[in-house]
Amino acid sequence: MLGGYCAERLKFGEITTGASNDLERASQLAGKLVKEYGMSALGPVSFGERERLGFLGEEIERRTYSEKIATKIDKEIEKFVKNAENSARKILTGKKNMLEKIAKRLIEKETIEKEEFEELIDIKKAKIPEPLPKKRELVKVKIKRV
Repeated sequence: MLGGYCAERLKFGEITTGASNDLERASQLAGKLVKEYGMSALGPVSFGERERLGFLGEEIERRTYSEKIATKIDKEIEKFVKNAENSARKILTGKKNMLEKIAKRLIEKETIEKEEFEELIDIKKAKIPEPLPKKRELVKVKIKRV
């Protein structure tokens, strides 16, 4: 999610409002990883209670934890976002020529379609993993006892 954010920073040295949406969404996901899914150093714990407001179609969260825990949660969220930023920056720095080519085209046209994007990155040469097949096959494995 932080690819656009890091690309703008690398290319232009500043962040626009468009990239701020990437940061907001990444922060929300990190918050869910920590507070709802228990996927942080804080362990398999769900923090806060969620309540759906039916007539508004929105959720509100009631904080059911202390300030000390809130600080730990904030640090975990920050760690997730910083790690994602570092990963995105490493990838983009390693593919700087490709980034320059895409940025140049976007400055010219503002929008590029999928086919043009794939042509720009030369998708046949790019080492992009194939998506997983939709139907997974079971593989039989024999275990040899020693």
